Amino acid sequence: MLHNQTLEKLHALKLHGMADAFRKQLQSPACEPLSFAERFGLLVDRQWDCKENARMQRYLRAARLKLPACIEDVDFRVPRGIDRAVLMGLASCDWVRHHRNVLVTGPTGVGKTFIACALAHKACREGYRALYIRCPRLFQQLSPGSRRRQLRQAPCPDRQGPCPAHR
Repeated sequence: MLHNQTLEKLHALKLHGMADAFRKQLQSPACEPLSFAERFGLLVDRQWDCKENARMQRYLRAARLKLPACIEDVDFRVPRGIDRAVLMGLASCDWVRHHRNVLVTGPTGVGKTFIACALAHKACREGYRALYIRCPRLFQQLSPGSRRRQLRQAPCPDRQGPCPAHR
């Protein structure tokens, strides 16, 4: 069998994860006892993981997060007035499924930016697009006299041009 041609065709089809997994299977003697279906399943799983990771990175770049925050990193031991139950409820992303927005308010230094970025990061992990934007810029962009209506013109990370939902 011509493995190099198969690898070239996988790359031409932009199945880079599958090509990488196939190359590793060819080099690994541990894969020899596996059936065709098992080996093929491993290839498909690797391609799926590569596509999901690329999608996640695309969504995170488009979200323009100020901090690399995760909801799991929120420290509840520091007294900041954060209700753990509320934050964990928001972490479930039901607010996104119900087409709601989250506005995080509070005094200086309590972690508003961290929480907002963590919630946006969690939404991206769940497969939703997000955008981190501070209120002054949001109000500026939404004002009637604004020449730049950037929120309506924000490009979708999956395709060229504005999102159909933003039209």
